Amino acid sequence: MSERKIPAPILNPENKPFWDAAAEGRLLIGRCKDCGQPHYYPRALCPFCFSDATEWIDAKGTGEIYSYSVMRRGAPVPYALAYVTLDEGVSMLTNLVDCDFDALSIGQRVKVVFKPSEDGAPVPVFTPV
Repeated sequence: MSERKIPAPILNPENKPFWDAAAEGRLLIGRCKDCGQPHYYPRALCPFCFSDATEWIDAKGTGEIYSYSVMRRGAPVPYALAYVTLDEGVSMLTNLVDCDFDALSIGQRVKVVFKPSEDGAPVPVFTPV
């Protein structure tokens, strides 16, 4: 069975470091230098204190499934969407890949992998450990 095509990321100056790291096989998250809170998705302002003093840090790329849904109808191929809570504490909306969708469970450990998008740019997705 073929895999679902992942839309190409939209690059802009604010998220370019994130996508550059993805091209190198690294997952980045943001961290605020003022309040210290980690955050995801790629953005310049802290979502907690609205400071513009943010930095990029390397994430371990491991976490657990918080919630997921398997889409089997109305799509060319089945796919699984999930919220994954990284070990750093942030949650990402992502795809689960390279696994048996019927064997997935909440709390299951996962790790990041990078899959090519429609234009070839790598996108972080997760697979069971």
